[in-house]
Amino acid sequence: MSYKIVGDSCLDLTRQMREDSRFQIVPLTLQVDDTMIVDDESFDQKAFLQLVKESKECPKTACPSPEAFKKAYECAEEDIYVITLSSHLSGSYNSALVGKNLYEEEHGPKNILIIDSESAASGELNLALAICDLYEQGLDFAQISRQILEMRDQQQTYFVLDSLEYLRKNGRLTGLQAFFATALNIKPVMGADHGVIIKLDQARGISKALNRMCEIAVRETKTDTNRRIVIAHCNAQKRAFQVKEELESLGMSGQIVITETAGVSTLYAGDGGIIMVL
Repeated sequence: MSYKIVGDSCLDLTRQMREDSRFQIVPLTLQVDDTMIVDDESFDQKAFLQLVKESKECPKTACPSPEAFKKAYECAEEDIYVITLSSHLSGSYNSALVGKNLYEEEHGPKNILIIDSESAASGELNLALAICDLYEQGLDFAQISRQILEMRDQQQTYFVLDSLEYLRKNGRLTGLQAFFATALNIKPVMGADHGVIIKLDQARGISKALNRMCEIAVRETKTDTNRRIVIAHCNAQKRAFQVKEELESLGMSGQIVITETAGVSTLYAGDGGIIMVL
């Protein structure tokens, strides 16, 4: 059986995966003041970060149209898996669902599974890699669909941001909270509860916060030390490898994949941000 994995542009593929025909990105659009940016292969992370830094307004995102998803489904592959960022953060999931309805009205039924990742960035990539693994095991569409949704419900998302300014600009913090946290160099360790952002802990300084994130993640995995871990970084490769080394020192023995954030993840994470899923 042939298959394709379709993601919105919060599916932060590695460079190697971007060349793999099994993957297709349906991009969101980013807006900083009057500048519109399509979050595709032309995305310039450094230029975007500079635009956000200079802007006093909250950057905005626009999800792909249902027609854009419908077009992605019009392919020769028999099985289609669509992975979107959390429906609490974007309309991508609903747009993908409408696109499926449009496709089936015109072409008839097809094996299309729409997955609300209840995460972003690393969470989407982790699911995509798992789908590839399950096909390698010879499972069919129904079996993979069931297992990948179970995995989605079990995977955990963690992140540490270097600056709270990005959260403040996106309405996640009041200006006062951002000021005091920044003044004290307090870095929150954040997580997600079914796609809703929650605070797990905090530490003084980015290195301590990253180490604390790793400690929490390892504790919550209990004895499952061999699971895959995906780390997405925003212009912070050194920190990503610091996290990898800390996880390994804490006994995590599974594959650790490191990737760089594309546009949407860059907007939410900000310069220096780390997002981890396992």
